[in-house]
Amino acid sequence: MKFVAFVLSMLASFAASAQAFPNRPVKVVVPYAAGGLPDTIARLVGQKLGESLGQQMVVENRGSAGGIVGTNEVAKAAPDGYTLLVADVTQIAVNPHLFSSLPYDPLKELTGVSMLGTSPLYLVAHPSLAANDMKELIALVHSQPGKISYGSSGLGSIHHLAMEALKTGLKLDLVHVPYKGTGQSVPALLGGQVGLLYSALPSIESHVKAGKVKILAISTAQRSPQTAEVPTVAESGIPGYEFIAEIGYYAPAGTPREIVSRLAAEAQKAVKQPEVVQRFRQLGIDPVGSTPDAYNAANRASFEKYANVVRAAGVKIE
Repeated sequence: MKFVAFVLSMLASFAASAQAFPNRPVKVVVPYAAGGLPDTIARLVGQKLGESLGQQMVVENRGSAGGIVGTNEVAKAAPDGYTLLVADVTQIAVNPHLFSSLPYDPLKELTGVSMLGTSPLYLVAHPSLAANDMKELIALVHSQPGKISYGSSGLGSIHHLAMEALKTGLKLDLVHVPYKGTGQSVPALLGGQVGLLYSALPSIESHVKAGKVKILAISTAQRSPQTAEVPTVAESGIPGYEFIAEIGYYAPAGTPREIVSRLAAEAQKAVKQPEVVQRFRQLGIDPVGSTPDAYNAANRASFEKYANVVRAAGVKIE
């Protein structure tokens, strides 16, 4: 009876804590510099959450060590709901396989709250490349093995790994040229220093309209309503191929379920608001607003997928 009473008292305590949450501002760590997609999403959705929760969501950028420092800060924070992380799939599913050691274990020390949105990647080519679709690209690369280069936003980035999976799936011999972010890789494509790269739509849309680059495919499992004429890579002979930037809220593991559920419910409402949807679309982001269980399941699946991709690509960062 004493044990039952103890359990009931603990449940009552958690319930009271959840009802009182939040009674002070919530810190939201973005493990990247200001201005990127995770930062923009954190500020946009955070404003809506602050309004619904009645407390300010204070965004703090921790842009160093490829996002590891900021992610570790949240992983080691008190599990009370007052320190959250907004990050993409890199921190959870990619870095653990790229780095020989990390100061945090993403699947044990962090829990997903809600996937806020996804950003598809577009495979684009310089106009001088003699390929206007995936069939022509495959034939061209096979006829010139090791002669065509592709750019990425950095070693181990989603742009790099998505291309490595493309190379493996279609048996393509391409040369990788890593840059420091899309701010360098996109200009390299425009200047013809590389022939191909993956990019989010906002970074290349104006260049596509100007005829300076051409879109060959999209990295999603299905075609996007925004670009219905663009075929998927999967249609080109790699069943199940999908690489998208998944961005969302995380909390330290052990955060009370009631608090996580409330944050997730408010996040789901936020990403459905018309002004948020409109802004997301402008940024090339598809709103999601998942449950915690769905997000954690997606993270586990991504963790396994990127383990295979990194292993096949032979990429390792010491």
